[in-house]
Amino acid sequence: MLKVEANWIDLRYLDALSTQSTFIHHLNPCAKLITTLSFIIAVTSFSKYEITGLFPFFLFPVILFSLGNLPTAPILKRLLVVAPFILFIGIFNPLFDHTPIMKIGSVVITGGWVSFFSITIRLCLTITTALILVATTGIDAIGAALLKIGVPRIIVIQLLFMYRYLHVLVEEFIRTITAYSLRSFHGEGVQFRAWGSLLGQLLIRSIDRANRIYQSMLCRGFDGEVRLRRTSTLTSTDIGYLACWLIFFLLIRFFNVPELLGKLLVGVN
Repeated sequence: MLKVEANWIDLRYLDALSTQSTFIHHLNPCAKLITTLSFIIAVTSFSKYEITGLFPFFLFPVILFSLGNLPTAPILKRLLVVAPFILFIGIFNPLFDHTPIMKIGSVVITGGWVSFFSITIRLCLTITTALILVATTGIDAIGAALLKIGVPRIIVIQLLFMYRYLHVLVEEFIRTITAYSLRSFHGEGVQFRAWGSLLGQLLIRSIDRANRIYQSMLCRGFDGEVRLRRTSTLTSTDIGYLACWLIFFLLIRFFNVPELLGKLLVGVN
């Protein structure tokens, strides 16, 4: 099996995880969605120089991993896929921000490096939490929850189609690479001179595949409406879950717990 094909099959792993039967999986999708959005807002609201105040937020994904019976390695593997984009966002900060923030021995830590690590931590937290939401809820349930909280239907439909058609695009890519490999004697991947023609073939095949899928949808009565299973009503368990996490997020957002614990341990008022 080609490595790219294995990665394509791996893309569906989050959907498989969402079918488990755990406490987190049985919660109302709206409660989980609002909790995740609140977490993301709280994490991203910190200043660019904040690092220690972000550490207590790691408790949220850790607890979800445990209660949701989620394997750590596959989730973190997907985080590594976007790691280059995370590094690219903040890697230039040390070059432009030379404001001294702290000094460790003879080493001066500038604001650029502090903001770089702060951005990296926040992106890791938010992306990991979003992956956990998909792995414990499923994309269709998330779409229904988005409709429930008032997100415009056209945006939800585009999100669902983008998620589903990603697999179609990757499938066409696999077929193109497989055909190239069967006709090539190099065995060293795609040659540079063939990239342009392969991308063109991929575009043509993807458009043709999309047209065939759309015609099939019309034959089955598609009228532009994606009918999703409606989310159930909120129970006391859902409200309790949401309230507890919201209180926790507010506390660790406005009180720097690591700093307070440090002062308590060294006896500083």
